[in-house]
Amino acid sequence: MADPYRWLEDGDDPEVVAWAEAQNARTRAVLDALPARPALRAQLERLLRAPIAGAARLAGDRVFALERGGARDQAVLAVRPFEDAEAPSRTLIDPAGAADDAAVAIDWYSPSRDGRLVAYGTSEGGDERSTLRVLDVDAGTPLGDVIPHCRAASVAWLPDGSAFAYTRYADPDDEYTRWAFWHVLGSDPAGDDLLWGEADLPDRTAWTDVRMSPDGRWLLLHVSLGWSRTDVHLVERATGQRTTVIEGREAVTGFEIAGDRLYGTTTLDAPRGRVVTASVDDPTRWDTLVPEGDAVIEWATVAGRALLVAESEVAVGRVRRYGLDGSGGEELPLPGPGSVGGLDGDADAERAVLAFESFARPASLWRWDPTGLHPFPTEAGPVDPDAYAVEQVRYRSTDGTEVPMFLLRRSGTTPSPQTPVVLTGYGGFAIAETPAWSPVGVAVADAGGLFAVAGIRGGTEFGEEWHRAGMKDRKPQVFDDFAAAADHLVDEGLTSRDRLALRGGSNGGLLVGAVLTRRPDVARAVHCAVPLLDMVRYPQFLIARLWIPEYGDPDDPDDFAVLHGYSPYHQVVDGACYPAVLLTTADSDSRVDPGHARKFAARLQVATACADERPVLLRVEQRAGHGAGKPVPKQADEAADVLAFLFAQLGVERI
Repeated sequence: MADPYRWLEDGDDPEVVAWAEAQNARTRAVLDALPARPALRAQLERLLRAPIAGAARLAGDRVFALERGGARDQAVLAVRPFEDAEAPSRTLIDPAGAADDAAVAIDWYSPSRDGRLVAYGTSEGGDERSTLRVLDVDAGTPLGDVIPHCRAASVAWLPDGSAFAYTRYADPDDEYTRWAFWHVLGSDPAGDDLLWGEADLPDRTAWTDVRMSPDGRWLLLHVSLGWSRTDVHLVERATGQRTTVIEGREAVTGFEIAGDRLYGTTTLDAPRGRVVTASVDDPTRWDTLVPEGDAVIEWATVAGRALLVAESEVAVGRVRRYGLDGSGGEELPLPGPGSVGGLDGDADAERAVLAFESFARPASLWRWDPTGLHPFPTEAGPVDPDAYAVEQVRYRSTDGTEVPMFLLRRSGTTPSPQTPVVLTGYGGFAIAETPAWSPVGVAVADAGGLFAVAGIRGGTEFGEEWHRAGMKDRKPQVFDDFAAAADHLVDEGLTSRDRLALRGGSNGGLLVGAVLTRRPDVARAVHCAVPLLDMVRYPQFLIARLWIPEYGDPDDPDDFAVLHGYSPYHQVVDGACYPAVLLTTADSDSRVDPGHARKFAARLQVATACADERPVLLRVEQRAGHGAGKPVPKQADEAADVLAFLFAQLGVERI
């Protein structure tokens, strides 16, 4: 099997460094010469500085959230009182000042139950390998507890805030040692007790999360293997007695404890999800509170005597209120079609918080109590959501299955074959493409274009079955779904091939890479971001063995045949006329190795027959990672490069 650019996998090799620098110089020469770039850069920074609040958590009488907007280059951790809806938030941590280029970010946070303390993780340069720290919220001062190697940590506090369970990597050089430990505040982390480690895990790639009961008596351990199975174990802290709630079943399950009962959601015997409950004394005997229905049940939270359930109907989010016995089910009114995130309830009182957003509406915080759902005050955003139209259509894929697609445009835009369109999608890991705030989408619409988001298989637009229909040997159907979306846009007269661009990142980068190599004629231009592209060797790098349940294992002959059959790097054909391609990656990406983008760029540059009109460019960003934690100026620079490149290829003159 040919692999002529394997030498480009080693990003530390001086020859590879020099090659990447030359690629960057060539790319900058092309992008900096595009006349639309300065105006796009200014517009995108204005949009990216919209006031945003999300990742909300309710602790005691306080609401915590990550907020961004205005002059802030990074999201800050902020707190506000729940009861005083008009009170402004108070910034607790602004990480941007820790580096000259503002490249230090808050990766995650977890407040103690009473809201007096908060554990949080920061990382620098986008690498996401967090260091855990603890802050005294009232004093605004850090405690002495500092724990490294806590990437995407899960933290579960004792009720009095004196200690917590948490996850970290036991071996910082091994990406597959995410174990659970117990830390007492003020003690040396080197002596933290192991709660759940290698001997407890069904597979070394398992991903462990921890949750505590409000009274501190019980600890829940959720152990995920891939994106379609979660085992759950209940531990009585005083005795150490363990009870398996569910294990070895292909189902996604998540619980919390309120009083003496477990409440949660599961896809067991319900691909679209159901809400269940069980006693802590007999946690394997479940009663269904909310049965499976047409909507996809995503998660549930207890709020006093209420049970709030977040669900989505073909990727459009909503929230329903039930009693703890499953009665009721009235829908809480939201501003329109959008996405619900961060739903978090108080097990002791009827109150909860959530975030809501849509394509042209930045994420904002909302509070719920028995009087209803109310927004927290926020600054005016840079766009009027009512100036944009959002439509959801259906189209038929290659096997006749109907697939949903969102279309965003300015209200006054009437699509035609001359309309520029940017089509994006993801198609994997049970992630639905929902209406989420999109500065790039708004900029496309403002240029008279159409921003299209395809809800292809591999996501959960229709539940777990939709996800499974795009896994492993069924992955090629995901690419067919996306190509069919492009064909639909052209066939319906909403655009034409030379006015159509594709865009995707991470698993979505694999998506657009596979589609452009399978169908070089499908679109004029492609943005392929932080992508997987060598599917034969992908498990060799970083954390990629975590993804074997999703993609398959190249060491298995049957899986290898499928993976090689669509692997973009291996499916490039010499002499074909490929679309113009901008590949973007970053040197500190700790999820998808930048070697994927380097190898594919080199192969495609040699192979394409029309590089003069449709160049293949590689942009490698320094001190940046997979995307999380990137400061606003860097985001604006990249987005301006991308849109200037795509617009130049699509002939967009109106900016």
